[in-house]
Amino acid sequence: MPQVDTPYLAGLDLRDRRVVVVGGGTVAQRRLPTLLDVGALVELVSPEATPAVEGMAQAGELRWHQRRYADGDLADAWYVLALTDDVEVNAAIVAEATRRRIFCVRADDGTAGTASTPASAEWHGLRIAVASGQIARRPPSDGGHDPLRAASVRDGVLTWLRSGAGERLLDQPGSRSRSRTTVPGVALVGGGPGDPELITVRGRRLLGQADVVVADRLGPRSLLDELGPDVEIIDATKLPRGRFMAQEAINACLVENARAGKFVVRLKGGDPYVFGRGSEEVEACVAAGVPVTVVPGLSSAIAVPALAGIPLTHRGVAHEAVVVSGHLAPGHPESMVDWTALARLSGTIVILMGVQNLGDIAAVLSEHGRAADTPVAVIQDGSMPAEKVTVGTLETIAEVAAQADVRPPAIIVIGGVVGQLTPHLP
Repeated sequence: MPQVDTPYLAGLDLRDRRVVVVGGGTVAQRRLPTLLDVGALVELVSPEATPAVEGMAQAGELRWHQRRYADGDLADAWYVLALTDDVEVNAAIVAEATRRRIFCVRADDGTAGTASTPASAEWHGLRIAVASGQIARRPPSDGGHDPLRAASVRDGVLTWLRSGAGERLLDQPGSRSRSRTTVPGVALVGGGPGDPELITVRGRRLLGQADVVVADRLGPRSLLDELGPDVEIIDATKLPRGRFMAQEAINACLVENARAGKFVVRLKGGDPYVFGRGSEEVEACVAAGVPVTVVPGLSSAIAVPALAGIPLTHRGVAHEAVVVSGHLAPGHPESMVDWTALARLSGTIVILMGVQNLGDIAAVLSEHGRAADTPVAVIQDGSMPAEKVTVGTLETIAEVAAQADVRPPAIIVIGGVVGQLTPHLP
């Protein structure tokens, strides 16, 4: 029988049990949150700690013995982590733990401890763990104790699961966790500015559980292709001065499908509550007695300028950022934007849905005090492969944007921060 050096994976219930962590550096900073999340009674032994670890102690999340390790510190512990950068101290910790029959992780030499921390993650209530190790008769090239390799495999599995494949796996006949058995109701999911990788983890998970998806053109459209063939997709697109699905019809669609026993995801661009009319959809669901939840998303007002290299605030340039809707021109009787007051601000103005009224907006801001040479950027199709950034000033931007054939959807950024524009990161 071959000698094995592969760890036996087991789940530890550490809730309300004493766990001793020796060392307060960056390794501890990474390991402590998980221990705290599972309810362990953590005691830290270390003369120093990173600011984040010190903050955990100050918040009462753990007990900090601000000194060096001493023999006897592990008494009555259920689990021990030796995380110092001193080889001799770590060896002494393992020795004491072994005498006391306490499993001990040694961070600087995984093979010298009596336990190891696998690369792990959580998905749908399941804990996925990948541990490295090897059978002694196999050559070292097989991988051996390689935590980076284990983490890479863990990340690959998670990527596959979150891509939609995992949701389809849950839907297989015989699965006791079929996603289609989710409680009927509605989830308003903010999909971010458009890039499918910018949706939140929770948003993507709920999308994979949907029976019905009500989507528009501003959300991460490519994710729809990952849905199963049994998922009904309803187009709720609203085109500027063109075809649209009335908001009342969208509200009714959400309610009717939920009442029919389906789990409905309303996939929206950006964040549901930032010019997304999400509150109206929530009100409709609440009035109808339909369970509803909101999953925030990255607002294009913040994310798109950032992706284009424009910070909304910058030390010495802008200490304020205001987000407004430009779908109604200045002076329109239904407009609720005080353009005169905005013109007096020195910070950043971010305008959504303002392409059609760009000339009027620039003119009124200049008329009421904003300098004509104030930098302006218009970012079309932000976060998407066709993204286009057009730069000018309040005086020139309308003409420059027209020459560049700028079209919605686009984000307008006005202020000195546009001068901080940096090249796209690779």
